[in-house]
Amino acid sequence: MRIEKLQQLLKESGKDAIIIKNRENKKYFGSLGGSGIYLVVTPAARVQFFDGRYRQEIKDLTKDFENFEVPQGSYLPEIITWLHQQGIKKLAIEANGLSIQEYREFSKAFEVEIWSSQIQELRAIKSPEEIQLIKAACVMTDEIFAELLPEIKVGMGENELGALIHYLALKKGASAMAFDPIVASGPRSALPHGRPTQRSFEAGDFITIDFGIVLNDYQSDMTRTVALGEASQELKTIYQIVKAAQQAAADFIREGVTGQEVDAVARKIITEAGYGEYFSHGLGHGIGMGGDVPILNPKSQMVLKENMVMSVEPGIYLPGIGGVRIEDDVMIQNGVGVALNQTTKELVSVGEGYV
Repeated sequence: MRIEKLQQLLKESGKDAIIIKNRENKKYFGSLGGSGIYLVVTPAARVQFFDGRYRQEIKDLTKDFENFEVPQGSYLPEIITWLHQQGIKKLAIEANGLSIQEYREFSKAFEVEIWSSQIQELRAIKSPEEIQLIKAACVMTDEIFAELLPEIKVGMGENELGALIHYLALKKGASAMAFDPIVASGPRSALPHGRPTQRSFEAGDFITIDFGIVLNDYQSDMTRTVALGEASQELKTIYQIVKAAQQAAADFIREGVTGQEVDAVARKIITEAGYGEYFSHGLGHGIGMGGDVPILNPKSQMVLKENMVMSVEPGIYLPGIGGVRIEDDVMIQNGVGVALNQTTKELVSVGEGYV
């Protein structure tokens, strides 16, 4: 059980309790993600403090917790009182859950240590059930992308394509987008995180489409760059470089290598082709409920392990011209990387006149 692993981690680290406030971490450990819910875990107890808004959901959707309903906005005094009653002295908190003010309040009463990576590392190794959920999200992502392609035409707006991504995802059963989709066309495709604008697609554009869905709490993340008609030779050249870099890095993924080593495989290919300065971000990140590891970048010393899942997404971005990014989600199975996305990585040409 996930929360039992956390309780064992508390014992091993000599901590008396941990406060969980981060939305994804709460859901991972079986609680709810709402802002008015605090999860407190000790080696022997698991407690939810919540306000009245969550009374019925706590009853219907969670189990095996001790529950305390508190007045909205009065969480900390109640939690601190309970912790004192338990004799808690050494308290762990997440690096990205509580506010600075909350951190200060807990620090006045307890010896506080910020856990910056411990919970992430616990979440990084996916269970067979988690892997199946991620696979299902990737399958749906492939299906959505396939339905998008026939709709892309000259004159269509980036915003319209972004709206269509939302619509298809929700229609197919996703509960939400994993993040705001990226639709960046023409010169704007040189923006790694170019959100949709009113710009209309033009013949010869490269269009970068990056989106993920949330399905049963687990996420996908896929990027493809497509050509609207006949693109320039320079754009087609960088496409092939990115494709080679992405495939080489995905093939290199295996148990025992570091995130830095995987990043270096893709970065070397792009650099040797003369475009190193235009690959301006890390190679990838963990895939799961959100905020996952491992991280693949030039500084990552995290060692990859069996059942980790990560994105592999190199890119080249030429200001004023355009860019390319190709991304798959890759899991480590039987010691080696296996791509979960099945959408082709060959350059796809789309579009006719928009009516």
